[in-house]
Amino acid sequence: MNLTINWITLRVRDLEASISFYHDILGLPIQRRFESRGKQIAMLGSDAQPKIEVIQGGEQTVQPENGVSVGFEVESLEGAMEELRHKGIPIARGPIMPNPRLSFFYILDPDGFEVQLAQHHQSIE
Repeated sequence: MNLTINWITLRVRDLEASISFYHDILGLPIQRRFESRGKQIAMLGSDAQPKIEVIQGGEQTVQPENGVSVGFEVESLEGAMEELRHKGIPIARGPIMPNPRLSFFYILDPDGFEVQLAQHHQSIE
């Protein structure tokens, strides 16, 4: 079986706040918005990448304290931190460098889900 990730779903309280965060703050393109069975849904992300699906309506079954997080790769961790500071988004945790090839930090989306921004570094040999 050959699998690829298609999307990750987050059930949110306020679709507009989530779209603003993932689109306006993080820059993910809005692929589409629609309604299905009384729920408002938006798919965000680039064409060739897995999407973030945000759904408003119905029972919210996934809570931030369940350990759900979403991770994104950035070119420059310092640049991302500075841009987010400028946009008024606080750093929730980090930066953390568990090894010489990886550093990351966390911010929180409007529902409190952790969003990890990570930079992979070239190995030093």
